[in-house]
Amino acid sequence: ELTAAGAARPLLLATRYTMEQNFYRDRLQAKYGLEALVPEAQDRGAVHDIIFDELCCGVVKETSRQRYTDVIAAAAAAGADSVILGCTEIGLLIDQTDSCLPLFDSTKLHARAA
Repeated sequence: ELTAAGAARPLLLATRYTMEQNFYRDRLQAKYGLEALVPEAQDRGAVHDIIFDELCCGVVKETSRQRYTDVIAAAAAAGADSVILGCTEIGLLIDQTDSCLPLFDSTKLHARAA
C-alpha cells in the first residue's frame, strides 16, 4: 500500500520495541525499499506510554491525540512522507483527519488482506 501510494520515508508509530528494534524497519527496507523513520527518543516514549497507559485501557484523551499530531508534524518537517500506524490501538486515537501526512493503519491493512 505504501509503495503503491508513492511513499518512501514513512514515520513508524508503534510500541517502543517496534520503533527501536530493527526487525520491522529492516523488513520494510529490504522488501519494499522504504526508509522508515521513528520519532526522537522523548517522542518515542510518549507514543509508547500513550499506547500502554491509555489506549490499551480504553482511554482516549484529546491531549494524547494532540501529542501524536505534534509528533507527526515534526516528522513531516524532518522529511517523512507518510505514517505507519504500527500498533493496533493507535487507530482508536487518530485517523486521517488528525494527520498532515497520509496514514497507513496496519490493523486495517491486515484485515483487508485477510
